[in-house]
Amino acid sequence: MPTVLIGGGTGMIGQRLSELLSEKGYTVFHLSRKQNLSAKYPAYQWNVENGTIDEQAIQKADYIINLAGAGIADKPWTATRKKVITESRTKSTLLLKESVLQYQPNLKAYLSASAIGYYGDRGNEVLTENSEPGETGFLTESTLAWENAIQQIAQQGVRTVGLRIGLVLSTKGGALPKLLLPTKLGTGGYFDSGNQWYAWVHIDDVCRLFIHALENETMSGFYNATAPNPETNKDFTQKLGEALGKRLLLIPAPAFALRLGMGEMADTVLGSAKVMPKRTLTSGFEFQFPELIPALKDVIENGK
Repeated sequence: MPTVLIGGGTGMIGQRLSELLSEKGYTVFHLSRKQNLSAKYPAYQWNVENGTIDEQAIQKADYIINLAGAGIADKPWTATRKKVITESRTKSTLLLKESVLQYQPNLKAYLSASAIGYYGDRGNEVLTENSEPGETGFLTESTLAWENAIQQIAQQGVRTVGLRIGLVLSTKGGALPKLLLPTKLGTGGYFDSGNQWYAWVHIDDVCRLFIHALENETMSGFYNATAPNPETNKDFTQKLGEALGKRLLLIPAPAFALRLGMGEMADTVLGSAKVMPKRTLTSGFEFQFPELIPALKDVIENGK
């Protein structure tokens, strides 16, 4: 079976994607800061900051999937942190581009994560893959820089696919574990009016979409990795309670308080993006979890 090299393979998406690829018979290995060839998924060393990579990993790869990037909400958005967030994505992409050109001229495809931050804060506007990017905000600026780097690989003649990922539902990372804590106690917080749109996706569906893009040679360019039924922030919170069998006391968090406590990073919860996976559905992909409550129940009950 073909080999798949994953950058960022130990992250939330990378771990589940590695499992699903292996179940389908693919040989999976990772890029990591530390080499560990005896691991379940052998890890070859790379250092994005220093621009170094183990050429053997690239030479062995039929496909490359890059999920590498510093966490968006892990630390406050200082100027230094914002630079780290952007450069961790662009530099890893460009390092892989140069490595493919040098070591693997027969790469079958390059797949990459991107983010719906591309669209910015757009209120109730319906956003598809053909929509223009947002005009302001760090999330848009960072994602545009990221996608520019991804497009440089496509310009080398490699089939390239980028997935603009929304709010990933998983109990193993991301936003959901933080949202579950107060919900289990019978309270639910929504932000400001609660009318901002959240485009979400089940962890298995985003991983299945990567595999779909890997196997579908007609796919190239950017696709929205979001379920076809986005929810408003307030409805999302209410349905989270329903999934847990809880009747929630909903408590709003005013925008000014969020801005005071989170600074510019409050954009991650106050921004509205009603993203629809139009091009994704046209490609023939079918979501296993198009509705929020069944998706939440599945990840919570099965510890995904």
